[in-house]
Amino acid sequence: MKDEAPRIWLIAGPTASGKSALALRLAQAVGGELINADSMQLYADLHVLTARPPREETLLAPHHLFGVADAADGWSVGRWLDAARAVLDDIARWRRVAIVVGGTGLYFRALTHGLAQIPPVPREVVDRLAAEAGAAGELALRPRLARLDPEAEARIERGDTQRLLRALSVAEHTGRSLTAWQADTKATLAPGTYGAVVLEPDREALYARCDARLQAMLDEGALEEVRALMARHLDPALPAMKAVGVRELAEHLAGRLSLDEALALAQQETRRYAKRQMTWLRNQTPSSANGGWPRLTAMGAEDQWRQFLALNPSLTGLG
Repeated sequence: MKDEAPRIWLIAGPTASGKSALALRLAQAVGGELINADSMQLYADLHVLTARPPREETLLAPHHLFGVADAADGWSVGRWLDAARAVLDDIARWRRVAIVVGGTGLYFRALTHGLAQIPPVPREVVDRLAAEAGAAGELALRPRLARLDPEAEARIERGDTQRLLRALSVAEHTGRSLTAWQADTKATLAPGTYGAVVLEPDREALYARCDARLQAMLDEGALEEVRALMARHLDPALPAMKAVGVRELAEHLAGRLSLDEALALAQQETRRYAKRQMTWLRNQTPSSANGGWPRLTAMGAEDQWRQFLALNPSLTGLG
């Protein structure tokens, strides 16, 4: 990509790594528009706890798919992909640069690898399989799945009963393995049509920033945000209700934890979440040494920007 800069950029990274700031700076430099790829920043109810860009930043460059969903309306990967495709098409029509930024790895994978159009499985099928498994649970499910979809059985981690049930229910209900459905996909973005980068800073420095940001969120109104969310009495299984920090602060509001205890638990869960994100990105987005996504290892905004420019000669001259 030395001769011509990409018209689409993908910027991925764990929470608190600085990806939003990098994306905004790139957007201002190239006249680009940002597309949210964070599953929690979709929800209007979660502004503070998800570190959604403040209004003053959204005025510096167009922002899409930020705060567009109600917490009562759970979005799937497929729904996000449909919305992102529409935004990408619109940006392309105006010959603008699109910058997809976030930390939800499945969103990036859906863009670059496609998303299987798997027929819906009735809830009663899943419930029946769970009942048949009974107390044995995973021990009963794995042999059955191994016969119908050995690839899925091999890749699903031990203890992940939910994914086991999903794969088994798809295979039994459709007569076709989940692996086969997933292989029958078409990527929205073909290889070579986009530039990509993963922010991968030092883990301890990232954890320290996670802790500091949680404290800052309390000062900015996170507790009031959770109080308003809990007042709606929504289904706890909804995605928005599972956002990091919601459960811990709700426990404080219910009188079961002190604020200091809730903060400490939320900080711990944020660090765990960041670790999971880094592990996923490391496994699913091979580094540039393997023909994949280049890494930015710096932590500060200026150092990240310099690294980004150094990795992308087509942007020489932006400064």
